[in-house]
Amino acid sequence: MNNTTGIGLVEAYDLDHTVDSKLANISTRGLVQTGDNALIGGFIVLGASPQKVIVLAIGPSLAKANPPVPGTLADPTLELHNPDGATLASNDNWRDTQEAEIIATTIPPTDDAESAIVATLPPNAYTAIVRGANGTTGVALMEVYALAQ
Repeated sequence: MNNTTGIGLVEAYDLDHTVDSKLANISTRGLVQTGDNALIGGFIVLGASPQKVIVLAIGPSLAKANPPVPGTLADPTLELHNPDGATLASNDNWRDTQEAEIIATTIPPTDDAESAIVATLPPNAYTAIVRGANGTTGVALMEVYALAQ
């Protein structure tokens, strides 16, 4: 309010479990800084079955958007954590790991310096953390998409 800054939290919940609908994607854009000031996003897999997801950390593509986003993160890194904080997967440049699986989702990052993780996760709460490689900072986008099994 009144052009002040700070950290905010936005949450979305499906409160009606009697219908067969799902949240297919959630994303957030923010300033990635160093240390504890990383970009952090949480998501929950509900139901009785595992859910295949792709988690993306986008930076350089934002600079090429229309209109371009100023001050983007040149080389985002991505970590996926379970509820206990253990790292399930990490990625720096998306083509370095899981390239074929990421391309098969039809939504790979458009810049090789961006990060992505494909995982099939059992029902639980998860955390994705975006940082800048080598302590760099800038604006990034963290996205999570539910994928067909």
